This record gives sequence, structure tokens and C-alpha cells, in this order.
Amino acid sequence: MLAHAGLILFGIVMLYPLIWMLAGSFKHTSDIFSHPGLFAKSYTTKNYADGWTANGTSFGRYIVNSLIVVTGAIAGNLLACSAAAYAFARLEFRGKKMWFALMLGTIMLPIHVVIVPQYILFSKLGWLNTYLPLIVPKLLATDAFFVFLMVQFIRSLPRDLDEAARIDGCGHFGIFFRIILPLSKPALATTAIFTFIWTWNDFFHQLVFLTDPKMYTVPVALRTFVDATSQTPWGPVFAMSIVSLAPVFGFFLAGQRYLVRGIATTGFK
Repeated sequence: MLAHAGLILFGIVMLYPLIWMLAGSFKHTSDIFSHPGLFAKSYTTKNYADGWTANGTSFGRYIVNSLIVVTGAIAGNLLACSAAAYAFARLEFRGKKMWFALMLGTIMLPIHVVIVPQYILFSKLGWLNTYLPLIVPKLLATDAFFVFLMVQFIRSLPRDLDEAARIDGCGHFGIFFRIILPLSKPALATTAIFTFIWTWNDFFHQLVFLTDPKMYTVPVALRTFVDATSQTPWGPVFAMSIVSLAPVFGFFLAGQRYLVRGIATTGFK
């Protein structure tokens, strides 16, 4: 009983900033900091209406832009990372251990080291102010964490299934698409959930590569609410922050059971 009470109390403490922001989204901007608690003298829903049409553009446009980027990133990671993982887990080729070590080494590489070369490359290709720099690299299995996660999962699958499929005439493509991918749903779901959350919340890359306000995604659009030269409308900022969190919570809750299975059965031994 004490353990459950402690966990509930810890959960409330962890969720308090989110609850405070939710309460602030219904307060008048002048009351948010003058009454910093959860309660105020009066509440309003005007913050949501003002935030949705702020900057002269519907906030729904930014949500659609983010969904385009997220969908492309998820599709790229699921296809490319699973294919790379199958190669590392099942195939034998020259320098396999070296390439695997180099792939893992990229996890420790700070993004600030590669952002300038990436910017120059994408500028030469004419991809700036498009979604291509945010999507195309995902098609090249650049997220080493997901490659490693799926390698560990595929290694936990019995090789007898591969041998049985090979006897039935399947090649590597047949084994990959008919055997490995259907059995890797937990790992694929884990990859999809983390890709959704990380891409949806990614501010740095989207700020660097997108310059047209109409192309902005949700994190960059939220930053435009904050003005250092004038008073920031914190009520609408909190309101749109709550709106932007809704897809993340929805996607996470929809795939939560797959996420737990994917992490629990990834093959760490």
C-alpha cells in the first residue's frame, strides 16, 4: 500500500508541470503568473481560439506539416532500419563487425558536428525549405539506435524459420518480408512510436532547414509565439502546446502495449 501511495505521489509530482500548463491554458494571460497555482479567479477558452489563428495562419496547417514530416520519417525508419538490421543479424559479409561498430559509433556523434556539412549538402541539392532534409536521411537508415534495437530483436528469432522458408524456395527478400517483418511487429511498433515522438518534438533540424513560415512544423510555430521585443501571449502559447501534445499522447497510448513488448523482447542478454 505504501509503495503504491509513493508511486502515485511521484506520478503527481512528475505530471504537475503538464497539469499546470493545462490549467494555464484556460487562464487569462495576466493571471498566469499573478496566480501561479492551478486555480484562478476566472477561466476562458479564448486562448485556444486566439492561438489557433495566431500569426495569420491556422495552427492546423502546422499540425499537417508536422504530420507530413512524421509520416515520412516513420516510413523511412521502418523500411531502412529493418532492412539494415536484417543484414547485420542474418547475412554474412566482409567487414560486418567493423561496419556494425561504426554504425553504433554514430550514436555517440553529436548532431552539431554534422549539421553544417548536412546544411551545405542540402543547399547544393536545392533541398532547403523543403521537407526532404527531414525525410530522405531516414530512408538511408541513419538512426543507428533503431538499427541496433531491431538487430537485437531479429537475433532473438530462431534461425530455423529462415531455413524452413529457404527450403520452400524463399530468398533473402522473401524471408525478410514474409518471415522477419511479421514477427518483428513489437520492434517495429517501438521504432514507430519513438520516431513519432522524436520527430514531432524535433525543433533544431526543422528550424535549420525550414525558412518559409507556411512550411513550419509545430515546434517551430510555437517558437514564433515567443517575442523578445513585446509581451508574449502565454495563454495562447499554453493552449497550442496542449493541442500539440495531443497527437503524441494519442499515438503513444495506441501503441503502448507494443512498446512494452518491443522493449521487453529486444534480446538484451
